[in-house]
Amino acid sequence: MQVQKVKYVLWAADWKRCLHFYQEMFGGSVSFESEVWSEIVIAGSTIGVHGGGEGKRTWTGLSFQVDDLREGIRRLAECGGSLTCEPVDTAEDPLHLAMCMDTEGNEFMMTRSRR
Repeated sequence: MQVQKVKYVLWAADWKRCLHFYQEMFGGSVSFESEVWSEIVIAGSTIGVHGGGEGKRTWTGLSFQVDDLREGIRRLAECGGSLTCEPVDTAEDPLHLAMCMDTEGNEFMMTRSRR
C-alpha cells in the first residue's frame, strides 16, 4: 500500500461559501467540487470540505503560516472570517499568532515564523 494524499477535513453548513473563503483568503485552488465533498489545495496541502455541517464553532487544529500576519488579519475580515481572540503585539514578543474562524465556524491559527 502507498499513501497517495493526506487530506484535512472541515465541515461546512454552506460548502460553496467555505470554498470561496479558502480560495480568497489563502489563494486555494479547487480540485474537486460537489455538494457533499469538495477539495481545495493550499500550498500543496489538500483540505476536504464536507457539506452538511451545522456551522457551530469548532476547533480544528489547522494552522496556516504566512509571511505577513498583519496582512493576513486584515484579509481575514475582508474574506468573511473573524478573529476569535485579538492577537497581542509587544516589544518582547512581536505579533506571530492569530486565532481565527472561517465562515463556517471552523477555528484555525494563522502564524508568522518567529525566526
